[in-house]
Amino acid sequence: MSTSRELVSVIKKELKASQMTYADLAQALGMAESSVKRMLAKGDMSLSRIDAICQALGLEFAELARRVADQQPMMAQLTVEQERAVVADKKLLLVAVNAMSLWTVEQMVAAYQVNEAECVKYLAQLDRLGILELRPLNRYRLKLAKTFKWRPNGPVMQFFREHVALDYLGGNFAHDDEGLFLVHGNISRAAAPGLLERMHKLGQDFSTQHLSDQKVPASEREGYTMILALRRWEYSAFTALRR
Repeated sequence: MSTSRELVSVIKKELKASQMTYADLAQALGMAESSVKRMLAKGDMSLSRIDAICQALGLEFAELARRVADQQPMMAQLTVEQERAVVADKKLLLVAVNAMSLWTVEQMVAAYQVNEAECVKYLAQLDRLGILELRPLNRYRLKLAKTFKWRPNGPVMQFFREHVALDYLGGNFAHDDEGLFLVHGNISRAAAPGLLERMHKLGQDFSTQHLSDQKVPASEREGYTMILALRRWEYSAFTALRR
């Protein structure tokens, strides 16, 4: 959907919410109702016309722009080039991961060796990459869908396997709110997709909980990482012993 169509979609929603008809809008704009309908059908409006529509709706232009931005489709996956750019700079990767966790600039600066100017620079880079939209006062809006996931064999997962996996799995998992489970067995190939679907649902539940808990005070939240995996696999040392 183009931006103009998204703009028209938002205007129509605002008209409905305000209980305004096309005739009401036409009167406020000093236009014929047929002209208003034609204008919205084509999505061809000057900035001055959009400003007049905002006044008729009692809506600030910035708020209208924000709502149009919120209509933009979210990305479920980055391109290989986007992922490669993210892992090319460790501080950029740090800011990207924290942004995906909805950290503020102030929180990033307080927790890591990155100053405000650097943090904003990296957020601007993520903006150029299309991962988020940087807004005034160093705020931002992610452009990632709730179903977002890294490419299975992309640069980020490759970086994870090479540099992060052993660091993560090498932990003791000793706290009551931690767990490491290893299960092995022979199941039918027909059953595997169902298990994978339930794992995917659990991953979505984790993401939903993350968003919901943004309302909880920061002092009561902790950074958790959950890994879900299912693959056809045998430990290579076992494979070497096969006849």
